[in-house]
Amino acid sequence: MKVVRQPNEVKVFYKFLYISLGLATFLMIMIVIEKHFNNFTRPEYGLSAAGVLFLLFLPIAIVLIEEYKQWAQKREALNDPSPIEITMEKPNLETSLPPPPPPLETAPPTAVLNGGEQLEKQPSCWRTAFRPPHRGEDYTILQALFSIDMFILFLASICGLGGTLTAIDNLGQIGKSLGYQKQSTSTFVSLVSIWNYLGRVVAGFVSEILLTRYKFPRTLVLTIILLISCAGHLLIAFDVPNGLYFASIIIGFCFGAQWPLLFAIISEIFGLKYYSTLYNFGSVASPIGGYLLNVRVAGHLYDKEAKKQLAALGHVRQPGQDLECTGVKCYQLSFLIITFATLFGVFVSFILVLRTRKFYRSDLYKKFREEAKAAETEMALNNGTTTTTATTTEGKEHLHAETRENVRGAFDEKWRVMGAERIQP
Repeated sequence: MKVVRQPNEVKVFYKFLYISLGLATFLMIMIVIEKHFNNFTRPEYGLSAAGVLFLLFLPIAIVLIEEYKQWAQKREALNDPSPIEITMEKPNLETSLPPPPPPLETAPPTAVLNGGEQLEKQPSCWRTAFRPPHRGEDYTILQALFSIDMFILFLASICGLGGTLTAIDNLGQIGKSLGYQKQSTSTFVSLVSIWNYLGRVVAGFVSEILLTRYKFPRTLVLTIILLISCAGHLLIAFDVPNGLYFASIIIGFCFGAQWPLLFAIISEIFGLKYYSTLYNFGSVASPIGGYLLNVRVAGHLYDKEAKKQLAALGHVRQPGQDLECTGVKCYQLSFLIITFATLFGVFVSFILVLRTRKFYRSDLYKKFREEAKAAETEMALNNGTTTTTATTTEGKEHLHAETRENVRGAFDEKWRVMGAERIQP
């Protein structure tokens, strides 16, 4: 089935994208202005809220405009009396015919059912689990899970997503321990959210442009993103003045950028047949990394430092009392460990770059173009067969009608001659 595409659908998509980017930029500007002037007055809050609402409802206006344009085009087409020209092209049978069947020696084993119908025997998924196809073809679930490429990608994602997720989850507590004001904590959260979105958009577009134009591997883009995230971890570890603002931007961007790259790499290397299952498997890297680096590393070391400070003050922790830690020592060791873990993820990800460099130099989208072309050719052949059948049937009906008229005329002529002979004396 051929998908009917609108001529301006790409332009409409970019309009939605630009509006969302404008909304993110507007919110970030408002955050910076509010921080500079400490607080907004009530009219200023009203103006900023009005700007946000305008950008939120602007996509509805674009939808209404596009629907009106399509309605006007359909109305104009119905009122236009000009004839419609239909051009049919005869497909080239030499290039559109399917390949010949394999010889009998290589034919897959078959099983005969009770009705005589033959059914191909599919090999067990466990037997083919360690015999994966070429990269880019459709892997089975077990072939993908037991492949070295998936193990490397999953390990790198645990290190990268786990470290950035730890920083995001503890951002408020980090700001409090480093002496930032409570108002600044909400600013950190807002910056992380905005740059998380921008990271998803930028990573998807930039990696696609680099891949299609320059054959730049998407795995190398993921490696670079992991390396950039180390800068945000080091800003937190050494408490650079106002460094938590820049760390929020870097970590939010890198956390968002890793997701589209991870899922795109999975779809390109392991195929799309079982993509939904492999998609969810790739998502498991985030909670695993968060548990290892957030709970077992950052949480444990924070509590240890807080107990040390409480003992230095001569206080005894009461049952149920929350531990509070102040100073750079609370998270310094944790984020140094996270930095080294992320660097290990960079090293592992670079191994995947070396393994897939030939694959990304090839034409990744050639298979999809050939499948689309084959589907269009098959549809054209079916249309041609239907037209020929209809024409043949119409010709037969016309021939039968003409034969009936000739027979009827012959009988009428015979009865007229017989009647004339009887009348004659």
